[in-house]
Amino acid sequence: MLRPVRVMPGFQDFAEGSALVETGNTKVLCSVSIEDTVPGFLKGKGMGWITAEYAMLPRSTLTRTPREGVSGKVKGRSQEIQRLIGRSLRSIADLTLLGERTLTIDCDVLQADGGTRTAAITGAYVALSRAVKYLVDSEAIYKWPLKGAVAATSVGIVGGEILLDLCYEEDSRAEADFNIVMNDRGEYIEIQGTAETRPFSKQMMDSVLALAKEGILQLLEFQKDALDTAKP
Repeated sequence: MLRPVRVMPGFQDFAEGSALVETGNTKVLCSVSIEDTVPGFLKGKGMGWITAEYAMLPRSTLTRTPREGVSGKVKGRSQEIQRLIGRSLRSIADLTLLGERTLTIDCDVLQADGGTRTAAITGAYVALSRAVKYLVDSEAIYKWPLKGAVAATSVGIVGGEILLDLCYEEDSRAEADFNIVMNDRGEYIEIQGTAETRPFSKQMMDSVLALAKEGILQLLEFQKDALDTAKP
């Protein structure tokens, strides 16, 4: 089963869209900034762009992690995760309806206890929805560009048992772990899976996907409830 989930849209006053998402002891703040420009490869094409940045705050873990900005270099793990977040959100958006503007989603891990990338995707969708509502309400765009919702969760095989939404202690003992991204039509957007200590069978993989789908369907409901009850 999922760890306790809490989604709080509108967590920041100044961002065009924001949300704080908590899954167990993992807490991720997602905020969206809108700029009336696009990357060079999209200029003049009449479409927008959605991208993401991801970072862990220095004391989001048991020991201090130096800020990546101090070294001037983003670590490979952070690059991989922010690309995953961007791909996941673009998969449910019609970029032609955004006009030539970029929506940047900043995902900052306030506290890490496993599943930070999947929590970031789940929270990023809520923040993005709020930012799109801002664009529609301000008549910057006239048609809703999001084709659906997206959420993500982790699954792991620990001691031969398949577990959903792993905390750090479980993840550290996992024989195999997975990150699954899915939209609200039940379609998979990304499946990341790694055998840490032993290979897994197709039958086990099928069970992993089934459990992930069950968890993501619950997360989609948490997102919907949060957006339905959010302040205008």
